[in-house]
Amino acid sequence: MKILYAIQGTGNGHISRAREIVPLLQQHGDVDLLISGTQADVKLSQDIRFQLHGFSFIFGRKGGVNHYGTWKSMNLPRFVSDMRKLPLKDYNLILNDFEPVTAWACKSRGIESVALSHQASFLSPKVPKPQSINWAQLVMKYYAPSTHHVGFHFKAYDDFIHTPVIRSEIRNLITSNLGHYTVYLPAIDDQILLPILKQIPQVEWQVFSKHTKGSFTDGNVSVCPVNNEQFNASMASCTGLLTGGGFEGPSEALFLGKKLLVVPMKFQYEQQCNAFALQEMGLPVIWGSNKNWVHTIKKWVSDPQEHQFSFPDETAIVIDKVVKEFAR
Repeated sequence: MKILYAIQGTGNGHISRAREIVPLLQQHGDVDLLISGTQADVKLSQDIRFQLHGFSFIFGRKGGVNHYGTWKSMNLPRFVSDMRKLPLKDYNLILNDFEPVTAWACKSRGIESVALSHQASFLSPKVPKPQSINWAQLVMKYYAPSTHHVGFHFKAYDDFIHTPVIRSEIRNLITSNLGHYTVYLPAIDDQILLPILKQIPQVEWQVFSKHTKGSFTDGNVSVCPVNNEQFNASMASCTGLLTGGGFEGPSEALFLGKKLLVVPMKFQYEQQCNAFALQEMGLPVIWGSNKNWVHTIKKWVSDPQEHQFSFPDETAIVIDKVVKEFAR
């Protein structure tokens, strides 16, 4: 059996999930990997068969998307050319983690594909969504269309939705509490973030940044470039995680029993939905309208946060079911 697994390369969540899924797929056949986008800091250990430009947003520095950078990076002729070059008929199964080139190539040729992603869960009306940005659901629906859908979310809101894929390297971590707080906010510049965190001087902050090439310390805040192993070690021994409104990072923090505070990117629909769901579950959120970050963070640091989330290790079961049901 030949399997094509197409992965979105914006952010680290898609790649992180793929690190767990790829070895399971390889138990069922030969797997070719395709990645489009250039914003991920996490890498796969396997060879990439297709590395495409795709369509993806560029992280800004003020809490949102860099709209000009995103627009500048888009190349429709290249997108169409890449679509036409993909040898889709060579594969018995095409899986798609929110990757648009493969998705539209399949749609244009009438070839079935399976959306295996967090974004697939948003097709269910049962998933929490803020009503103020309903228009963005169209983007979620048509960005990477597929004929079949298998979703992941914080809860199994629907019969095709499963709880998060927690990587084995996270499940196997030995946790402790050394008192520091881990920070990953890729859409916020260090020079904006540091003055905020330094106003909570009783706390050690370990910041992992997309905006620095070297490590440095400023008062009670240490900053270093994003590194998967160092980040995992920091989170395993932290008190809590301050992060964006992504999916995998908050899921892993909840699995490890860490305190969690999320800051969803402005005008980024998926992150707004994730934060909305977490808020429904009683977890704190800093929204774009909240100008008083210091007060919210101080309250989060001082208040206890107890939660229990059951994220069973069912990824192998999900992959086995997908292969048996959808391979042709």
